[in-house]
Amino acid sequence: MLRGYEGVRYISDKQMVVFDIGSAYTKFGYAGEASPRGIVRTEVRCPESKKIRRIIDYNDVEDLYQLLVEFLHLLFFKYVVISPKDTRILLLESPLAVTLFKDTLAKVMFRHFEVGSILFLPSHLATVSTLGIDTALVLDVGYQEATLIPVFEGVPILKAWQALPLGGQIVHENLKRYFNNLSNDMDLSEKMLEDIKVRTCFVTTLERSAKLGTTDAPPPPLDVTYPGIKRILIPGEIREKAFEVLWERDNDNLSLPTMILDAIIKCPLDTRRAFAENIMLIGGTTMAKGFVSRLKSELLALANSDLYKTKLKIESFQFHKAPSKPNYTAWLGGAIFGTTDLPLRYLTKEVYLKTNRVPDWSCLIDNQKDETSYEI
Repeated sequence: MLRGYEGVRYISDKQMVVFDIGSAYTKFGYAGEASPRGIVRTEVRCPESKKIRRIIDYNDVEDLYQLLVEFLHLLFFKYVVISPKDTRILLLESPLAVTLFKDTLAKVMFRHFEVGSILFLPSHLATVSTLGIDTALVLDVGYQEATLIPVFEGVPILKAWQALPLGGQIVHENLKRYFNNLSNDMDLSEKMLEDIKVRTCFVTTLERSAKLGTTDAPPPPLDVTYPGIKRILIPGEIREKAFEVLWERDNDNLSLPTMILDAIIKCPLDTRRAFAENIMLIGGTTMAKGFVSRLKSELLALANSDLYKTKLKIESFQFHKAPSKPNYTAWLGGAIFGTTDLPLRYLTKEVYLKTNRVPDWSCLIDNQKDETSYEI
């Protein structure tokens, strides 16, 4: 028996619950609505240790299973306030996500909470639907990493996918390193680092970035005071340099702008201009002040450089503005999809309990054209 069933209201059979479980935050709500009912941290208080743990910090499969049980229990009975049994669920996922997490999540959903069906929807594909278009290059810069998948006429071009460990987490580590250089006794929590980043830091321009650390460096921005329980002076230099780690190229000459250009080059020639003119940015990190402007400048500079000029031959880039904040645009796409009736794409409880597996696009078993096989 599941805890908390008594007194929990049921929703209509036609209404689908939409979850977007991210590394740092989870968005939840109902299909057909314009915004999620809430956004909560993807963490839970461990019953054994009584400590707050993030879901992504699991030790093994069993540990992940228990963390998901506790976390989903909070989602269903505290936040969404429904009985999960026989409920239809839509889960936003990245095609590049870890299969172990997806399989464990489905196991918890079907075997522990006995949901009726799950529709796994690629987040990059769902994002495109928010604009009513079918072709876009979607860059998702979240907490742990940045992932990019081009979508052409509703079909993801998986051979052109890009992924780099560039996101909010590396910005937090960069901030922590700066503060440790200022004072060894300054121990800032993850939540405080995030709050400092959002409130005080910004992405500087390409012109100023090129001069940072040189003899003719421009004067730093004004220092500000972080108004927390303990007032912290944030130097202007740190405010300006916090996001620079996202634009620095690694040993393979890769960064956020090169992800876009490399993906376009890997796409068919007749689709490249369409992708350059239809770029979508999602994920909380893209909401940083100055992010979009800096990305445009970086793309134009790289496109005219010797590294890409002869291969790309594109001189302009255009960005779409979604009808929602970038941090929940993918959820909104899922809410739109959830209003349609796609029975062949559902993974039902009966099919899962019979096969004990989740279909995956990378598996040949699930790509065979067999009328008797189920589809996702």
